[in-house]
Amino acid sequence: MKRLAAFRVALVAAFAMAVSACGINSVPTAEENAKARWADVQSAYQRRADLVPNLVSTVRAAANSEEEILTQVIEARAQATSTTINANELGDAEKFRAFEQAQGNLGSALSRLMVVVERYPELQSQQRFADLMVALEGTENRIDNARTRYNEAVQGYNTTIRTFPDIIGAKIIHGAEPMETFQADAAAQSAPTVDFGDMDPANSEN
Repeated sequence: MKRLAAFRVALVAAFAMAVSACGINSVPTAEENAKARWADVQSAYQRRADLVPNLVSTVRAAANSEEEILTQVIEARAQATSTTINANELGDAEKFRAFEQAQGNLGSALSRLMVVVERYPELQSQQRFADLMVALEGTENRIDNARTRYNEAVQGYNTTIRTFPDIIGAKIIHGAEPMETFQADAAAQSAPTVDFGDMDPANSEN
């Protein structure tokens, strides 16, 4: 009887180990980590979108002849804020690429705006504009870091659901599907270049 009881205990322990090694816990853990990093990406992009209205109004006050580029920025912001994707749609390649493109278009529009404002030293000398540029540069850095961490988390998740033994639980229990990642080195995603030397009033007078 004692041997039978010991055998049953050993069998239960072996079964528990086998189940735990089949992605029961590792798959949802990796998935939630990726979703958390996605929330960081959304937060960073929203922070940039929130800066745009103040930036546009500040530039317009000093450079109202640049209405075309300002309109492009406003329209790109509207597209970026209306093109959304939630954490449960990260495996939808079409929706993910649409989101990435919309955010990239806004980034490109802001880059073009930075080129335009170089022609207005009086604007660059304004403290309000300088503060917005500092905030924008910091936000672009946040976006880049958030995208990198998200890609790393998704890589971990995608690897988990595709490799043995986690793939067993991923397919049979969780029905897990791979998530999309941001494409590297996309020109549209380049952060706006900000030359803080040009914003120095002393430099503007030279």
